[in-house]
Amino acid sequence: MLIKIIPDKEKAKSMLNLIKNREEFLLSVDMERFSTIAAETYYEIIKELTATLLLLDGFKTIGEYAHKDLIGYLSNYSEFSEEEKNLMNDLRIRRNASAYEGKSVDKAYLKDRKHNLSLIIKKLKNLTKRKL
Repeated sequence: MLIKIIPDKEKAKSMLNLIKNREEFLLSVDMERFSTIAAETYYEIIKELTATLLLLDGFKTIGEYAHKDLIGYLSNYSEFSEEEKNLMNDLRIRRNASAYEGKSVDKAYLKDRKHNLSLIIKKLKNLTKRKL
């Protein structure tokens, strides 16, 4: 569920610092050996960047479908194609399967999508920085 809040630029800046740490972690991790953890980290970066964007727009998501609603909110931005939103949603589903069912993310999945995930992250960062 999407609810209206007061935009908070200082909180957004703090969130961007945490995201930066996650990105540094990704650079240091062996993605073939730790593909599940790397995929989860990509998801967390995308989720936190999207939450930051919502925060700057004066919204937040709550409830059982909060993460799904985050991705759905990106329909407000023409920068994201349906393919990109589908990829983010697929990553969300895989992350949930990993976190709640112990399922691994295959290294080929991450290898094949790493470039597209990086482009999504870049777009999200550009959008949030423009709003700061």
